[in-house]
Amino acid sequence: MSAQMFESFKVNSPNVKYTEEHIISDYTYQTTKIQTVNNELIVEPVNEKYIFKTERKVPKMGVMIVGLCGNNGTTVVGGVIANREGLCWNTKQGLQTPNYFGSVVMSSTIRMGMDENGRDAYVPLKNLLPMVHPNDIVFGGWDINNANLAEAMQRAQVFDYDLQVQLIPHMKNITPLPSIYFPDFIAANQKDRANNVLTGTKKEQMEQIRKDIRDFKESNKLDTVIVMWSANTERFSSIIPGVNDTIENLMAAIERSEEEVSPSTLFAVASILENTTYINGSPQNTFVPGVIDLAIERNVSIGGDDFKTGQTKIKSVLTDYLVSAGIKPVSIVSYNHLGNNDGKNLSAPQQFRSKEITKSNVVDDMIASNNILYKQGEHPDHVIVIKYVPYVGDSKRAMDEYTSQIFMGGHNTIVLHNTCEDSLLAAPIILDLVILAEITSRITMKKQNDDQFATFHPVLSLLSYLLKAPLVPKHATVVNALFKQRAAIENIFKACIGIAPDNNMLLEQRL
Repeated sequence: MSAQMFESFKVNSPNVKYTEEHIISDYTYQTTKIQTVNNELIVEPVNEKYIFKTERKVPKMGVMIVGLCGNNGTTVVGGVIANREGLCWNTKQGLQTPNYFGSVVMSSTIRMGMDENGRDAYVPLKNLLPMVHPNDIVFGGWDINNANLAEAMQRAQVFDYDLQVQLIPHMKNITPLPSIYFPDFIAANQKDRANNVLTGTKKEQMEQIRKDIRDFKESNKLDTVIVMWSANTERFSSIIPGVNDTIENLMAAIERSEEEVSPSTLFAVASILENTTYINGSPQNTFVPGVIDLAIERNVSIGGDDFKTGQTKIKSVLTDYLVSAGIKPVSIVSYNHLGNNDGKNLSAPQQFRSKEITKSNVVDDMIASNNILYKQGEHPDHVIVIKYVPYVGDSKRAMDEYTSQIFMGGHNTIVLHNTCEDSLLAAPIILDLVILAEITSRITMKKQNDDQFATFHPVLSLLSYLLKAPLVPKHATVVNALFKQRAAIENIFKACIGIAPDNNMLLEQRL
């Protein structure tokens, strides 16, 4: 039976109320609590009553990108312009029209149920709740290089030539604000690009970033702004007692221009002090303890780390499949080569180490979930290699080998070759991150007997689907399995409109 697609829907339930300002739903959260008594696992089904309240008014949103003139920045801005203006371009395959493929918000669907004939009904995820449309986002940002966006787009060599020609008039007048540049944190090979940098003490540079955010919001008459780090991968910052381990120590370290305070940490602190959501799209540890504590204290959302585009996304699916099937991965070897500026920066050992850490941890929760396959502390061999090959440009190559133990001592090996147009995969993820971060700011919830509604925790773990090394609240579980991450987004949004999670039991078809 063919599925049915619908653009809109109406929830017929006494548990959902649409007012002019809000969608309010009474929701029963079904979960299980466990405890161990005399070495026996006791499992208790629990039903908890929640009330969800979602603001219906969609704000005018701006996004400020750190690294605006990089491949990702020019691709996301150019892609939105092409969609907004309806630009079509010729390729050797024929006429191409703009789209938002690769965006889970804009190009995926949600199953809403089935009719009496057993046909499933789907609606676009973007229509589940009132969300910002990418075409309406206002873009700005910073870069250490002073090229305008048209020049930077041509340098990136991501878009087809015919599209570049049409985008030039729309992008040539967009120029980046001067950015923060501390040579110790990125590869030395980036020095020749750094001709648009702030000067002064670290405190003075942070205050300039705060002013830039205020000016951008005011000049564009925006309701909200999100700052997104899409600049070079930094080396890891050392966590030093007295420097970045508490709010007070971090602010004092900025005041005295402490060397171990990175550019990305300064951007994060500036954003939080301006009550502006900050998302880290690179692998470095921007969110040192003092930054996380500051975000929690001021209840400002932060998300990270590192855009999840190609190889890691596949790894989080394939490892989950193997372990869930009772197959034991014992060796995972991942090789990449790419030729864009990201690859050039990652050719330096310290910057590569930041990337290696985020790529390595992606299988941990899946391995830990099965002690039939893995003894305590056992882990598959996991090796990651990244090489810089200028000729291939943005067309990254990823090769993976998964060796697993199977029945009766046998072995199974899966080898994958993946050619990823890196920035064309990352750009829709940037859009998803900012759209999801914004809608979560308009969702509040409370248990039925509580007095006050509460927002999501400032550490936005709901963004995990889009990030290699998900930042989660203290003591929260890190989930890397991709379909669990997506299900969390879908099911929370369904809860906002009073719809049960899709449990796939299909009892009505099994009797």
